[in-house]
Amino acid sequence: MLNASDIMTTEVIAVKKDTSLKDLAKILYENHINGVPVVDDAGKLVGIICESDLIRKDRKLHIPTVVALFDVVFYLESPKKKIEKELQRINATVVEDLYTTDVVTVDEKTPIDEIATIMSQKKVYTIPVMDGERLVGIIGKADLIRTLVP
Repeated sequence: MLNASDIMTTEVIAVKKDTSLKDLAKILYENHINGVPVVDDAGKLVGIICESDLIRKDRKLHIPTVVALFDVVFYLESPKKKIEKELQRINATVVEDLYTTDVVTVDEKTPIDEIATIMSQKKVYTIPVMDGERLVGIIGKADLIRTLVP
């Protein structure tokens, strides 16, 4: 059975938090990839950013849902925090404004069927491969699909 080390890309393209979104878009486009790990100056994984984060950035501002009942307005979600977050998303200019810090990772021995399950259940399509704290590879949808082609 194949595992992560058999299908991962070891030449990992990573970005830093201060990478501009314009540069990020160019990296994703030119390398035909869906996402990249975000690393600190020491090369330690701190997050991940994907095409979907860039697409979400350009979505219209979401106004919090409210319900009026007997002249009293009830917010169905936290309006202040939600609006602040939405404004930050729309005004984002660097990776730090949009990246995800809650990263789903696997290790080199993770079987590919488990990786496929993670991708479909958690809807994450770029998964860093770790050896302890060290980033050793990355697996994208295309890497998984290639295993299906004889």
